[in-house]
Amino acid sequence: MSLRVRLTLILGTAFVLIWALAAAWMLRDLRYQMMFSLDQRLVASARMVAGLIDQLPQPLTAKGEGTKLSADQLSVPDGMACQVSSLRGEIIARNHSQGHTLDDDRSGFRDQTIEGARWRTFTYYRGDVRITTADRHQEREALNRSILLAASAPVFVALLGTLGLLWIGIGKGLAPLNRMRDALRRRSPDALEPLQVRALPSELQPLLDTQNQLFLRIAQTIERERRLTDDAAHELRTPLTAIKTHLQVARMTDGAVREQALEHAEQGADRLHRTLEQLLLLARVEGSLSFEDGVQCSAEQVARQAIQDTGLGDSQRIDLQLAPEAAQAYLGMPSPLAVTALRNLLDNALRHTRGPAPVELAVRMDKDQVAFLVRDHGPGIVEQDLEHLTERFWRNGQSGGCGLGLAIVQAIVQRCAGSLRFDSRNDGLRVFLHIPLRAQ
Repeated sequence: MSLRVRLTLILGTAFVLIWALAAAWMLRDLRYQMMFSLDQRLVASARMVAGLIDQLPQPLTAKGEGTKLSADQLSVPDGMACQVSSLRGEIIARNHSQGHTLDDDRSGFRDQTIEGARWRTFTYYRGDVRITTADRHQEREALNRSILLAASAPVFVALLGTLGLLWIGIGKGLAPLNRMRDALRRRSPDALEPLQVRALPSELQPLLDTQNQLFLRIAQTIERERRLTDDAAHELRTPLTAIKTHLQVARMTDGAVREQALEHAEQGADRLHRTLEQLLLLARVEGSLSFEDGVQCSAEQVARQAIQDTGLGDSQRIDLQLAPEAAQAYLGMPSPLAVTALRNLLDNALRHTRGPAPVELAVRMDKDQVAFLVRDHGPGIVEQDLEHLTERFWRNGQSGGCGLGLAIVQAIVQRCAGSLRFDSRNDGLRVFLHIPLRAQ
């Protein structure tokens, strides 16, 4: 069901219900007012007949019983019966046939059945006479139906007109949405530029902004993947070329030169293997794969596991400083990701540290987060290069890695709502990794 039809049904149903209630209220009030007017006509006619009787030169009873006066003589409207009788019940005058009498000894209104027909009567006492006026319920209902029909026709026409205008108005109101749909339909599949639609209402502007933000994120993702593909191809081509060259040298030589060429080829294979592992890990972190294993891991356990994963020789070059609460501070991040992020920071610090000075790893508590501080004693990095540290395959001139370690750390931090900050000084680089605690 289209949005236009749905809105028309909802609003049309509401309009019909409101109009029906209003029409029922109006017709009910109209019927009441009409019946009240007809009753007042009976009262006015009875009082008018009483006034005519008072103007006669002699009492009406002197003319004899059974006297029959015409409607013109009594001045009673057509379709209304009138009877004048004495207090003793003797009929003095009437304007209808002799077939029935309007017997009523009580003043006021009364509904009665005379010869199978329903009548509405009004009795009025004036002196020694009793005046009764009446009209048929059948005539009243016929008049009521005609008036109600005449009043209902404009209401019905107005309701149909309202529904028609509602259909047209909803179509006009949805025109900007249709323009946005047509603009999207006309775009080529690879078009990622912002969508431009003029004269959009304020309610649709957030939708357009969100759509353009989606195009921007898709463009950034495609550009990032393109750069990754280009950089990965370059990074993989270099060790493969070196391996091929060294193997060719080993095939053409003997002795120490051959062994050295094979050793260089093996180093190239190791570098290629590390690069592929880093690429696969980065793809897993940036993807939707879950790393949650259900095991709660404390900050101390993560720190010790990361030190162990750096290698036995390197573990002796790391100075670990633990806060007293580190053993009970459970991280709100899957332990494989936390260990990987901290291990990459330690590997980077060990690679840039010169001399016997150890790499410092401090674990501190910071409100609802755990702060890992990794400090090396290398030459540091110039300030303008700090923003490039987390870019893929970016390396300064003194680095021997593949340029993916800090990019993986940044991806982990973004995935798990952590934070990563760098502070370069003359005595080395300080890296602050903040990981949120697990909710209790």
